[in-house]
Amino acid sequence: MTIRVLIADDQQLVRTGFQMILDAQPDMEVVAAVADGAEAVAEARRLRPDVCLLDIRMPKLDGIEVTRILAGPGVENPLRVVIVTTFDLDEYVYGALRSGATGFLLKDSGPTLLIEAVRAAAAGDALVSPSVTVRLLQHLTQPPPRAAVPANGPLTDRELDVVRLVARGRTNQEVAAELFVSLSTVKTHLGSIQAKLGVRNRVGIAAWAWESGVVS
Repeated sequence: MTIRVLIADDQQLVRTGFQMILDAQPDMEVVAAVADGAEAVAEARRLRPDVCLLDIRMPKLDGIEVTRILAGPGVENPLRVVIVTTFDLDEYVYGALRSGATGFLLKDSGPTLLIEAVRAAAAGDALVSPSVTVRLLQHLTQPPPRAAVPANGPLTDRELDVVRLVARGRTNQEVAAELFVSLSTVKTHLGSIQAKLGVRNRVGIAAWAWESGVVS
């Protein structure tokens, strides 16, 4: 199955470089490479790509607004968005996370991580680069002294164990190994946690954990 990718970045060199890397993969195809946010929205709606790689700073609409339009709360059939950023733009990344982004990629990460990021997003894995995401969350959030209570009921002790590990960037396999449970059990816990917190993915779980003080 071919992963169809849309690239949105106002720098032609970045667009060209990303497209060359991704098109060289046997399981990927860049279906659009655009230079501004408005065109990104239009092409994403027209083509329905599997993954959208969005820069933060773009003309007309920035990456945060594009993410909100394509993947934000209330959007039916949201697209999978990976934000392409640099580490010194933390305040923008946080806005993108709250707007529905499912992953983050540093522009200087190199071809290997770019390819991994696209494949992970296409597979529904929200934390593309756990170490990067955790660093961003640590830098951006100032946890209050008490944990916020989920809107749809409190989390169980085991669910909180899963939340802490997800917030620290563990994969499903690593969570299962550390808690001595099966992979299917981890996935069941994640589904329950997402429902209780009212979030769509692992990034939302991690953000809640840092904001509420479950991890610090």
